Amino acid sequence: MSKPLVAVVGRSNVGKSTFFNKICGKRISIVKDTPGVTRDRIYADAEWCGKFFTLIDTGGIESDKIDFFTEIKAQAEIAIDLADVIVFMTDGRDGLLESDKEIATLLRNTKKPIVLVVNKLDNNETDTLYDFYELGLGEPFPISCEQSYGLGDVLDEITRHLPTKNEAEESGLSIAFVGKPNVGKSSIVNKILGFDRVIVSDVAGTTRDAIDTPFVYNGAKYTLIDTAGMRRKRGIEDESVERYSVLRAIAAIKRADIVMIVFDASEEISEQDVRIAGMVHDEGKPSVIVMNKWDKVEKDAHTVNKYRDMLAQQLSFMSYFQAEYVSALTGKRVERLLDLAETVYSHASNRVTTGVLNDVISDAIRMTEPPTHNGRRLKILYATQADTNPPTYVVFVNDEKLVHFSYKRYMENSLRRAFDLSGTPIKLKFVGREENSK
Repeated sequence: MSKPLVAVVGRSNVGKSTFFNKICGKRISIVKDTPGVTRDRIYADAEWCGKFFTLIDTGGIESDKIDFFTEIKAQAEIAIDLADVIVFMTDGRDGLLESDKEIATLLRNTKKPIVLVVNKLDNNETDTLYDFYELGLGEPFPISCEQSYGLGDVLDEITRHLPTKNEAEESGLSIAFVGKPNVGKSSIVNKILGFDRVIVSDVAGTTRDAIDTPFVYNGAKYTLIDTAGMRRKRGIEDESVERYSVLRAIAAIKRADIVMIVFDASEEISEQDVRIAGMVHDEGKPSVIVMNKWDKVEKDAHTVNKYRDMLAQQLSFMSYFQAEYVSALTGKRVERLLDLAETVYSHASNRVTTGVLNDVISDAIRMTEPPTHNGRRLKILYATQADTNPPTYVVFVNDEKLVHFSYKRYMENSLRRAFDLSGTPIKLKFVGREENSK
């Protein structure tokens, strides 16, 4: 990554995620007074006084009573290893605890710049502040994340230690991996990256946040977004952490350039699988259907065709779908996903000249004339491409009310035959001449 990395570490429930959200200016990490809520490393870009860096929120590294403690600690240690500067956050209300001393020992061994922060000093209490000098990490910075007290001093200290680097380049294509719980999204991300970036477990619901990982492949930059599994709404308590996670996954779809919709090939396609694909389609995102766990499927010469027919039936609303059949466990065909992502994104970014577009429209009209309605015939005047991602075409007609849905579908199919638009939805808008003249 081209920006310096700053990792926020500490034991559970000391306010790391609140600090992270305050600095980044938006609610990215889940904030809840439950130890162990942030399980994975969360990345977001930040800026202070013209200096840019990437902030990493981490899971708490304290109690072995928390689920996945070993993995959480491993994730925090990876973040520490990657970071240029480490923010060690403690809790002023609790005072200095033995677990803080253990973390401090771990941090001193890194030989990296460490900014010691004492949070939750809401009334500027300093009685407990002096105890933290015992950690041997320099002067502690008193703050209150909730009241935004002391944050500027901490940011000044962070940026003072940042290495000098060139201004960050764009992070490249962002690719979100979405699907039901336990279909293998995290495993696929890990296989692509080549190391355990996110926690992988056979227990559904392990990934709670949408996790961004920038990386470079064959000279091209990408950001992979691993998301929480999305269950049906009725199976989620409104105020539960999982409810927040599903909203985070939906937000990841909205901000991604490309979406990998992951299915479990060893199971029947479910209503929820179709619903998730529909969300991606409605957002107008180019996508790839990833049939994971292909190693578990009994195969013959006709298996792939059978699955294609099944997908075509279940995903009839997105007939443009592109599918790949992979195994995160064995790595089979996983390497094709980035190439396929590039392909479908190029289709979504395709722009044609008005002349070529109107030639295609004219040929389609000659093949099948527009229908009549109550004695009036639809007349297509001309068309133009208004946008990309998704490709958006505006067709000017004599009266948009004469456009039957079947003819609109015919025109869309004609455009897809003329231009390779596989893997991307398109928008086709018919505008009446009177509407255009307003």
